[in-house]
Amino acid sequence: MVRSHILVCGGTGCTSSNSPAIIQALNEQLEKSGLSEEVKVVRTGCFGLCALGPIMIVYPEGTFYSRVQVDDIPEIVEEHLLKGRIVTRLVYDETVKPSGEVASLDDTGFYKKQMRVALRNCGVIDPENINEYIAYDGYQALGKVLTQMTPEQVIEEIKASGLRGRGGAGFPTGTKWAFAAAQPKGQKYVCCNADEGDPGAFMDRSVLEGDPHAVLEAMAIAGYAIGADKGFIYVRAEYPIAVHRLEIAIKQARELGLLGNNIFGTDFSFDVELRLGAGAFVCGEETALMTSVEGNRGEPRPRPPFPAVKGLFGKPTVLNNVETYANIPRIILLGADWFRNIGTEKSPGTKVFALGGKITNTGLVEVPMGTTLREIVEEIGGGIPNGKKFKAAQTGGPSGGCIPAKHLDVPIDYENLSAIGSMMGSGGLIVMDEDSCMVDIARFFLEFTVDESCGKCTPCRIGTKRLLEMLDRIVEGKGKPGDIEKMEELCYYIKENALCGLGQTAPNPVLSTIRYFRDEYEAHIYQKTCPAKVCKSLLRYTILPEKCAGCTLCSRVCPVGAITGTVKNPHTINHDKCIKCGACMEKCRFGAIVKE
Repeated sequence: MVRSHILVCGGTGCTSSNSPAIIQALNEQLEKSGLSEEVKVVRTGCFGLCALGPIMIVYPEGTFYSRVQVDDIPEIVEEHLLKGRIVTRLVYDETVKPSGEVASLDDTGFYKKQMRVALRNCGVIDPENINEYIAYDGYQALGKVLTQMTPEQVIEEIKASGLRGRGGAGFPTGTKWAFAAAQPKGQKYVCCNADEGDPGAFMDRSVLEGDPHAVLEAMAIAGYAIGADKGFIYVRAEYPIAVHRLEIAIKQARELGLLGNNIFGTDFSFDVELRLGAGAFVCGEETALMTSVEGNRGEPRPRPPFPAVKGLFGKPTVLNNVETYANIPRIILLGADWFRNIGTEKSPGTKVFALGGKITNTGLVEVPMGTTLREIVEEIGGGIPNGKKFKAAQTGGPSGGCIPAKHLDVPIDYENLSAIGSMMGSGGLIVMDEDSCMVDIARFFLEFTVDESCGKCTPCRIGTKRLLEMLDRIVEGKGKPGDIEKMEELCYYIKENALCGLGQTAPNPVLSTIRYFRDEYEAHIYQKTCPAKVCKSLLRYTILPEKCAGCTLCSRVCPVGAITGTVKNPHTINHDKCIKCGACMEKCRFGAIVKE
C-alpha cells in the first residue's frame, strides 16, 4: 500500500533544471531503501513557482522542497521517508515558521491570492495518466453535455458564464460558438490555438504539459455544441514536452472511447489531430493559423467572412486558445453562476499570467480578474529584487503596452488595461525596474514584430520597419526633433490600416512608452543621454580618481587598451577608444568606475 506520494515537477522549466534525473534518482534510492512499494513518485506539470525549480512536494505532509539536486535525494529518502524528519534546509523558506514547523503552501505569499481554475490540475496529477484526470472529475463535463444537455443549452451556459477568449482579444466565447452553430449543417471544425509566441509567455504550454485532457475534453464539448466532428490543435514544434503529452493524451482518450465514434454510447463522434507550427508569431492570428493548418504559408486573410462562417478548409470553424478551453469543463460542471462570481462583472473568471523579468518569484500565476498589478508584483511576485524600484510592467507582449507605477493599483481586466493603453494579451507579464530603458524596451518588442511580420500587407511590412529605424537612430544618439511626432503619426496609420491583429497592435509598445515615458525619449533625442544608462551609444564609463586604488585590474581586462595608468595611481579611460563593453566596471573591486 502506498503511504506517500512524491510529486516532482515535469514542466519545461524544471526539466531544464534536471528534474528527470531527480525522478530517476528517487526511484533508485527508494528501491535501494526498500520503499518502492510504499512511496510513489509522480511526474506532474508545473507547480507555478518556477524560480525555485526543480520542485518536489511530499504528501500527505505537503512538504515543499525547492531547488532540489540529485545529490540531495539520499538525504531526503533517509531522513524524511524513513525517519520522518523533514530536511528543512531544502524546504521553501516561506513555509517554515519561526518555530521550525512547516506551514501549508497555500499560506505563502505566492499562492494565497491565487485561484486555480485553468491550472487546477497542473502540479497535481500525472498528465500522462488519463485515470488521474478522470479521478479529478475528468470527462464528467463531456458526459454531462452528451447525456443531459442539448447543443443549444451548452452554448447558453457558456454565454451565461461570460467567459471571454483568453488569447488576447477577449471576444465572448459563447457568442463565437453560437455563430458557428447557426451555420447550415455539414462539415465544421474546432481548432485550438496553442501557438504561444509572445516573448516571456508560457501559460498555454504549461496547461498542455500539466493537464492536456482538459483541452481535449473542452474541444469535444465545443464540437458537440456547434455540430463538428473534427478538431485540430495547432501547437508549436518548440514545445516538445507539450506535444509528447498531447500525443499520449489523444491515444489514451481514443482507447477509452472518449474520442472517436459514438462517445458515451451516443451518436456524437469527435476526434482530434495535432498540427505542429514552425514558430511563426503571425500564426497566432486565427486566419493565419488556419491557413497554416491547411498546409499553406501562414498568412492572414481579410475578414469578413469570419472563421465561424468560413474558416478551416472553407468550413465554419470555432477557434479558441488553450486557456479558454481549460475553463470550459469547470463551467459545465459547476455552472455559469459559479464562474460569474469570480472576477469582475465584465471580465468574469480568472487569468493566467507568466510572470517574468525583474521580479523575485518568476513563475506561472492564476488570479481572479480584478486583481491589481500591485498585488501580483509585490505580494505574489515577491517584489523587485536587489532593492530596486518598480518602473513598469509590459502586458500582452509585442501587442501590448507598458503600465507605469502610477497605475499599479488599477484592477486588471480587459477594459481597464485597454483604458490605460495596454491589453490583456495571452498573459505574458514582464516586470521592469528602474534600470530599464523604456525606449530600448519599445525597440526590443518592435524588433521582434518586424522579424515576425509575414509581409503580406504594406502597413505592417514597411511601416513597422520605418518605426524600428527611427527607434534605432534614437537609441544610437542620432534622434532628431520631431521624431516623436513622426512615430506617433506612423503608429496610428499602421493601427488603422494593417491587415491583421499582429500589424494593428504592433505599435502599442511604442505608443504606450511615449505616453508614459516621453521624457526618456526627449532625453535621448535632445540631451543625447539615456536616463537608465542602458543604451551603449549614449554611455560613458568614467573612473573616479578619489576611489581608484591603482590596482591595474581594469586596464588588464580592457579588450581594446582604452585604460591607462600606473600602479597605485588613478587610471583614466580614453573615451575615443572605449567600446563600452563594461568589463572594467564589472571587475573593479572599489566601485571606482561609473556609467554616465
